[in-house]
Amino acid sequence: MRVKVLGCSGGIGGTLRTTSFLIDEDILMDAGTGVGDLTIEQFLKINHIFITHSHLDHVACIPLLADSVLGFRDTPITLYATAETWAILKEHLFNWKIWPDFTVIPSEEHPLLVWHEIRLGETVKLGERSFTPLPANHVVPTVGFHLEGPTASMVFTADTTTCDALWPEVNRIANLKYLIIETAFSNEEIELAKVSKHLCPAMLIEELDKLEHSPLPRIYITHLKPGEGEVIMREVDRDAYRFNARPLYNSHIFEL
Repeated sequence: MRVKVLGCSGGIGGTLRTTSFLIDEDILMDAGTGVGDLTIEQFLKINHIFITHSHLDHVACIPLLADSVLGFRDTPITLYATAETWAILKEHLFNWKIWPDFTVIPSEEHPLLVWHEIRLGETVKLGERSFTPLPANHVVPTVGFHLEGPTASMVFTADTTTCDALWPEVNRIANLKYLIIETAFSNEEIELAKVSKHLCPAMLIEELDKLEHSPLPRIYITHLKPGEGEVIMREVDRDAYRFNARPLYNSHIFEL
């Protein structure tokens, strides 16, 4: 199971791309602006998209990808999302006002996009690859994901603030190799982090202290806001040095 980072920034500009991961050749986990760097040929191989939540930086390329491959596919693309997230996308995105409703075109009988409901703790298996939604605490309904391949596991927290319900689930994963966790703001912006339900380094440390793994998984920081990455990582390096957390980058590849 190969996981490639297509985008991991909290914004855009220059080489910055928002959250998206390509898993092997046929799965996306979130579909932010990083998906736009794929070729049409790569688009056509995408059969499954796992969605953490409805915010634009995580779903922006789903409608554009759908439009690009319409007419070139005989089978639908399956979108995996909670009922709450799917309701938001149907009402506010695939509504014929913001974008055509690809769940009924080219026809209701053979739509391009189909929805598969996911629930916390219920695993979706695609061959030897497993995806289990995990608790998150954000301003809209959100889940993280536990990804498990033939040899190891990864946890992606998605956008979240303090979330006590997450860590018992993480601590139960015996083969956890990688933890990707967000930290969107610097400590100076802790109040903004709290109201927008993100993390800053001080809050990150409190969350990582809940990890019970020994040795610790390799920890990567994602969703850094543009222009603030160096400040945030200096604070992480200074105060959370024992966790050896590193910034996530585009094109980073993980093997599970």
